[in-house]
Order: sequence, then C-alpha cells, then structure tokens
Amino acid sequence: MLVLALVAGGIVLRAAGAPRGEPVTIPVPAPDATSRAAGGPAGEEVVVVHVVGAVAAPGVVRLTLGARVADAVAAAGGSTPEADLGRVNLARVLTDGEQLVVPAAGAPASEPAGAPTDGLVDLNSATEQELQELPGVGPVLAGRIVQRRTERPYAAVDELDEVAGIGPALLADLRPRVRV
Repeated sequence: MLVLALVAGGIVLRAAGAPRGEPVTIPVPAPDATSRAAGGPAGEEVVVVHVVGAVAAPGVVRLTLGARVADAVAAAGGSTPEADLGRVNLARVLTDGEQLVVPAAGAPASEPAGAPTDGLVDLNSATEQELQELPGVGPVLAGRIVQRRTERPYAAVDELDEVAGIGPALLADLRPRVRV
C-alpha cells in the first residue's frame, strides 16, 4: 500500500512540475467545392435548379440540398393559374443542375430544353410506362428502377446493377438502349 502511495505521489509531482507550452490553435478547414455549391451560405450545401414554364418568375434558383420540386416552384414565385401541377411530382427531391419544367394545362409533354434526342431512354426521367417498353422490363422492375432514382439519381448506366432483378445479362441488353 505504501508503495502505491509513493508511486502515485511521484506521478502527481512529476506532472505538476512539467513545463507548460503555449496553447496550440487548430485551424478549422474551409468548405471546399465538393461540400457545397458556389453561392450558398458558408457550410450549407445547395442545389442550383433552372425553373421554367408556368411559374411567376422563371429562372435559376438556389435551394438547400434535399429541397423538393415544390420548394423550387415556390422559389420561382409560385405556379401561374395555367400551371398543370398534376403532371409534376412536387415531392421529388431535386438534383443539382437540373431544369424543372412546370407545364401549362393542355400543353404537350416535352423534354427539357437541350435534352438529347438520341432515342435512348433516360433512366432519370423516364416514366414507368416508358421503362416497360425496354426488353425484359415489366411493371415490377420498372417500379424498382424509378424507386432507386428517387433515392439517388443515376450517375451511370451501370448503376442499374444495384436494382434487384437486373443481372449481368439484362444489364448488357439494356446498356445500348438507356442513358443518364
């Protein structure tokens, strides 16, 4: 017991007599371009969306990451009386750099300006019906493809292999027929 008390006392004396240095300031790293889009408040991630069509103030809007289509419509001044909001999924999460078209009632369905016209099915915008026109894709698989893109938009065609029911053979068959 005495030995323990002596050892503990020695440790305390040694710690108390140790030289003290100047405190060290640890720098806080600044956010970089991968953590937020330019133009957003410091530390806040943003998406930039081009809103066109039947909205009060069409243009480019900046919203927080995770914003929904309804938020973009509101940021563009809200919909006009001619807007057909039934053709727009207001609950969909926005992706950075997309163009959001709010159609007018009675207007034909159209692709966003500048959309490719290569005849390929776009995995990020095709309807379930359009996906079912692909070989080997039925209603259930089309639903899974759409569900996957609502969680995270497709960045590459090969990400289809993350969808349950799409194996290597079907993926090879779909590659030349789809795009992102």
